[in-house]
Amino acid sequence: MNGGEQTPRILSIGEAMLELSAAGQDDLWRLGIAGDTLNTAWYLRRLLGQGARVDYFSRVGTGEFSQNMLDFLTAEGIGTDHIARDPGREIGLYAISLKNGERSFSYWRDSSAAKLLADDPAALDRALAGAGIAYFSGISVAILSDRGRANLRDALARARAAGTMVVFDPNLRPRLWPDAAAMRAGIEAAAAGADLILPSFDDEATHFGDADAGATIRRYLDLGAGHVVVKNGGGPMWFDGNRGTGALPDLSPDTPVDTTAAGDSFNAGYLAAMLAGADCADAIRAGHALSRQVIRHRGALVPQAVADARPT
Repeated sequence: MNGGEQTPRILSIGEAMLELSAAGQDDLWRLGIAGDTLNTAWYLRRLLGQGARVDYFSRVGTGEFSQNMLDFLTAEGIGTDHIARDPGREIGLYAISLKNGERSFSYWRDSSAAKLLADDPAALDRALAGAGIAYFSGISVAILSDRGRANLRDALARARAAGTMVVFDPNLRPRLWPDAAAMRAGIEAAAAGADLILPSFDDEATHFGDADAGATIRRYLDLGAGHVVVKNGGGPMWFDGNRGTGALPDLSPDTPVDTTAAGDSFNAGYLAAMLAGADCADAIRAGHALSRQVIRHRGALVPQAVADARPT
């Protein structure tokens, strides 16, 4: 987008959870709100400014923690009109453990309301109507029932036919799937309906056996993706598709304090730059600049990182 064009409405689809993270002292934990698609929505909202509309689509409970999450989103300027309430369920919880900056997760989400977020096709259609971008992830898909996955794919296909750009981060999480084969099939089914795919090479190599980033790109383009940008742990990146072909070999990773939301923030930086009119290479640089600031801090949502990543 350029000039006086209005930023299109962005709808981010997925699960927001309570996040427990180390507070920097033994036996002290910080309670926050996070989740992969929520993290991206949060960074997009801050990057795009007051003229942008970023909405979240999910399902939560009716208890105190769910209300706290809705209040948090509202305070951050993220739309909650399309978040359903479920009196029989609550939002999930996860804890982050860190070792040398790398994360491991423990989850409590069996009764998460978000697992039913795609059970109502009409609600999906209402939320997607008029959206310029619909953003979702492999976690958004993994937590759903088979029926929910089909509902989400069908609704995104209808929105895409009406002009919505569908953006997908595979964000592979094997523990959320029955087995590896189910994960690969579910991810590829979701990817087949996306205009832009933002995979992480280390995950793709591990779970799909890709020998290099080129193999990841070819596999997703063959499925029907319009464009693929392969993240690479902060290092050199490759891209191909309808927004051009190329590589950025000069990117280098930082030593992280905490890699939580590294990919989520990259996606937000990339999309915000793309909406501002940047070509793919410059959008990648914008995403990289934000991500490298985020990993210098603990936690998923880092206001200071947004300020530090802005060009001076």
